[in-house]
Amino acid sequence: RRCSLCHISDLHGGSGDTTSLPGFENLTMGYNKYLRPYFGGEPVQIAMSLDIASISSISESDMDYTATIYLRQRWTDPRLVFHGNKSFTLDARLVELLWVPDTYIVESKKSFLHDVTVGNRLIRLFSNGTILYALRITTTVACNMDLSKYPMDTQTCRLQLESWGYDENDVIFTWLRGNESVHGIEKLRLSQYTVERYYTLVSKSQQETGNYPRLILQFELRRNVLYFILETYVPSTLLVMLSWVSFWITLDSVPARTCIGVTTVLSMTTLMIGSRSSLSKTNCFIKAIDVYLGICFSFIFGALVEYAVAHYSSSQKRAAKAPQEGPANELTKEMEEVNITKILNSSIASYKHKISFTSFEISSDNAKCSGLTMKTHDKIKCFLKNKMHRIIDYFTIQNPSNVDHYSKLLFPLFFMLVNVFYWAYYLYF
Repeated sequence: RRCSLCHISDLHGGSGDTTSLPGFENLTMGYNKYLRPYFGGEPVQIAMSLDIASISSISESDMDYTATIYLRQRWTDPRLVFHGNKSFTLDARLVELLWVPDTYIVESKKSFLHDVTVGNRLIRLFSNGTILYALRITTTVACNMDLSKYPMDTQTCRLQLESWGYDENDVIFTWLRGNESVHGIEKLRLSQYTVERYYTLVSKSQQETGNYPRLILQFELRRNVLYFILETYVPSTLLVMLSWVSFWITLDSVPARTCIGVTTVLSMTTLMIGSRSSLSKTNCFIKAIDVYLGICFSFIFGALVEYAVAHYSSSQKRAAKAPQEGPANELTKEMEEVNITKILNSSIASYKHKISFTSFEISSDNAKCSGLTMKTHDKIKCFLKNKMHRIIDYFTIQNPSNVDHYSKLLFPLFFMLVNVFYWAYYLYF
């Protein structure tokens, strides 16, 4: 090992040239890379800094993000002190001959160290024994996301660095300059997100084998909702407004109104399927966009049901008038031969004669139910039957054209109210 390090000094001008790296040939005498600095004594303080080069992707379906970072670690090893006030950058392959921290990325699913054209590592040695060790890493880190407000959500993700084997009695992790230890994250340009803020934390992980030091970089990502407004919200709103066009078409235009209703329902169904296909693995969440699409589908389906109710009421009313028109025409012809006045007078006289037998007036329906010869259960059945007829008459639409008239006002009004509550809740609560 001593010969390998001395070979570096030869490359700088030979073993006899002490100005390039004075005393370097004696640095590794008694050096053991398997023992940390200050072994058996005080813990090693390791100061870290990060440069976020890029965040290439953020996946809602897998709940993770992929980032490329430059991790820089600094610590002091008194065994590598040499004379002078210069610093020297060594070949990165010499890292195999030195002790380095066992830092790893918590919650990392997959990571790799770049090795083109050689391993992207940096070793810089200072005269006071301080070592700068830098790495270029691409890692995929899990990020627990709450998608209940998607696409108006703000996600909080973390990048956590922890020692794997050395507990807090052996190493201490610190940020080099607090929040200023992280660079590049404020300059990131992401496709769907904007970095709201970030901050650094110092913590420790309590495990069965001990307490391990941990550094945390926490950052908040706010999703850009403009894309979803143009892609989903505007088309679904226009489909709802298109369904209202049927209210201005007469009830007799069955093909036109049916075509508008069915077309809008199918278009809305296609839009709902398309919005969920992009997040196929997160269907367990009831997202904000699902709520809005469900509201729009309900209004569109309600417009189709409204026409069905209005048309059915209109056809029932026409059917009720049809049998009355035939006798009315015959009666008009018979009135030319029969004196209707005599018939009416005799009917009135007979009616008054029947009423005189009772001490109070009753309706024709009640009269049928108040016969002296009727049994009690028959009277109850007759009474309930009359009540049911009254209830049915109460809910019967007397004028079907009024259904469209009220729908022109109520459907847009309710839709506006629902939108006000929807946007206020998901944007401010």
